[in-house]
Amino acid sequence: MSYMITADLVDLDLSADTKEAAARALAERMVTQGRVTDLEGFLADVAAREAQMPTGLDGGIGIPHCRSSHVTEPTLAFGRSAAGIDFGAADGPADLIFLIAAPAGADDAHLTILSSLARQLMDSEFTSALRTVSDAETTAALIRGDEAPSTAQTPGASSGEGAETDASAGAADTAGAGANAAAGAAQGAVGAAGASEDTAATPVAASAGAAAGTTAPAPGVADQGSTPAPGATASGERLFRIVAVTSCPTGIAHTYMAAESLENAGREAGVELVVETQGSAGFTRLDPAVIAAADGVIFAHDIPVRDKDRFVGKPTVDVGVKAGINRPVELITEVREKAARGERSAPAPASGSTPVERAGDSTEGYGTKLRKWLMSGVSYMVPFVAAGGLLIALGFAIGGWQVNKAPSVMDHFVWTQTDSWGALLFQIGGVAFKFLVPVLAGYIAYGMADRPGLVPGFVGGAIALDINAGFLGGLVAGLIAGGVVMGIQKVKIPAPARGIMPVVVIPLISSAIVGFLMLVVIGKPIATAQKGLTDWLNSLTGTNAILLGALLGLMMCFDLGGPVNKVAYTFATAGIAVSNPSDSAMKIMAAVMAAGMVPPLAMALATTVRGKLFTPAERENGKAAWVLGASFISEGAIPFAAADPLRVIPSAMVGGALTGALSMTFGATLRAPHGGIFVVPLIGNPFLYLVAIAAGVCATTALVVLLKGMRKPTPEATATDPAANAANTPKDTKQPVAA
Repeated sequence: MSYMITADLVDLDLSADTKEAAARALAERMVTQGRVTDLEGFLADVAAREAQMPTGLDGGIGIPHCRSSHVTEPTLAFGRSAAGIDFGAADGPADLIFLIAAPAGADDAHLTILSSLARQLMDSEFTSALRTVSDAETTAALIRGDEAPSTAQTPGASSGEGAETDASAGAADTAGAGANAAAGAAQGAVGAAGASEDTAATPVAASAGAAAGTTAPAPGVADQGSTPAPGATASGERLFRIVAVTSCPTGIAHTYMAAESLENAGREAGVELVVETQGSAGFTRLDPAVIAAADGVIFAHDIPVRDKDRFVGKPTVDVGVKAGINRPVELITEVREKAARGERSAPAPASGSTPVERAGDSTEGYGTKLRKWLMSGVSYMVPFVAAGGLLIALGFAIGGWQVNKAPSVMDHFVWTQTDSWGALLFQIGGVAFKFLVPVLAGYIAYGMADRPGLVPGFVGGAIALDINAGFLGGLVAGLIAGGVVMGIQKVKIPAPARGIMPVVVIPLISSAIVGFLMLVVIGKPIATAQKGLTDWLNSLTGTNAILLGALLGLMMCFDLGGPVNKVAYTFATAGIAVSNPSDSAMKIMAAVMAAGMVPPLAMALATTVRGKLFTPAERENGKAAWVLGASFISEGAIPFAAADPLRVIPSAMVGGALTGALSMTFGATLRAPHGGIFVVPLIGNPFLYLVAIAAGVCATTALVVLLKGMRKPTPEATATDPAANAANTPKDTKQPVAA
């Protein structure tokens, strides 16, 4: 950590009384050193990480940390508080505050360095030295590892003064014991000691001497007794073996602190313990042989464990990552007791190992899971829609509007004729479109039941295409296929037959059931409903079409990429997901894309014309919003909506509704589901289409500027804040705070 912390990043008299003030005080030092480019933006990222899980740890430690695009290089700032600051730890306020800042694109080496600090924090000798050191230069050297804790402590730390300091840290209170007694006490509580910061899983075998409470030989001194074999005690007994996985939302601090705590508790308990740290720097999977030989498993995690099915069938303790830091001895005891009772984790149910489950929270409700299943199918379908739609549009642009009647290029293709090239593109796009419904159904089933759902899903989707059930048929076929496979997987199968289940039995039975239901039972009603929807879209004219455009515009701008936005977008793509979409369907697609471009473009324009109404971070985001909006990425407006939702979202909805209505009024059409301004040449009535977008952007911009200009400064914004004044210009300091 040679350059991550310097004396200028150390505050040994941190006067802040809240965690927010502490983070600001330390972050201002980073700004001064050029390590952070935008104070407010960085603090927002720190607050977002803090909202996920408190960063206070037992033993008086606070580790606010985040990865942020406003960080130029991996940086660490340290503050010591005499009064203590509440960071949410169970044992009270923290007096040692470490603010860890990692760039959004930090490489593995940088993240490994940060993780090594997390491991150091579990060494009580290290923290005791930090509590007694008297100057910033020595503190920075201690944290960098340039100076040993024993030499960094101030004179008197091993006498009465040192004992008092150690007592405040929860260590031994004897003057002669000094830092070693403190380290021993801390190890008994949380199993802490210094270990390798390597992200690869490393076995930690406890010695018999440690298990018995004896003193291990000093380095370089031979043990007088016989040397036990690896993985065995001195008496020849096999050590109890545990494998563990640790992970946290950012994968920088808690992940490695929990690993350190568990490893050292394993040494104290006399067990062989191997930890797989699933951190930001990636992770190295445990050797399957190590997992197979393990007697128990500990999961200390706050995000889903990756490849969790590797550990099925063993005694398992599953807790949050903080429990791994604070209660490692209890966790080891619990897993040993489960092993003694013969408890084994049950095989994971099919729904627990699906892509949707792996990416989400196991406590999610059925409605949330249903939405994710559907969006799983839509997300895989959209590239086919985009490629096929653009190819077809290019075919029309090159070969004319009669290109759809051209003979197959297999029979007639002239290299020098543009019509032949137009027909080629059109026919390739048509082939791509034939995959839309099967891919939709297949990947809905995949989201529900993983790979076993693919075959019945694709079969059901192909049947939906054959019987003209269309997009609705694909949705239903995918849900049925996933449900059937999940049902089959719940049936208990004899061990000899399990090998052929995913290859033969599940595809055979599920495809037969899905095919029967689609062809005989529900296919015809769905096809009728699909035809009714198509006829309704074709009948939309005049006022009805304009109102629909306005409604879709409101939906696109309501949550900027959220569920409501996705419903409107999916509705539009469903209309053009056929080889020959109607004019009404293409008008709807055009209106949806136009409305989705409005919020980010409007925020970009607003930050340009009235920049003083926005924070420096928002002005910086406004520059990126130009490109995002032009590319039809509505999420470009999210930072503005999150900071000031009551003004930004209603303004965006007004502009989106206006654009959607005008697009429908002008009769603009679009075959491609994405692309923004880059597909304008393929749009019907492109000039009026751009006029519709410009009108919505201007309306949203005007409303945002008006509403932000009307707001009154809050007491917090007008109060004198020395820390804020140090980071902002006087003009920025007086800006009103968004409601």
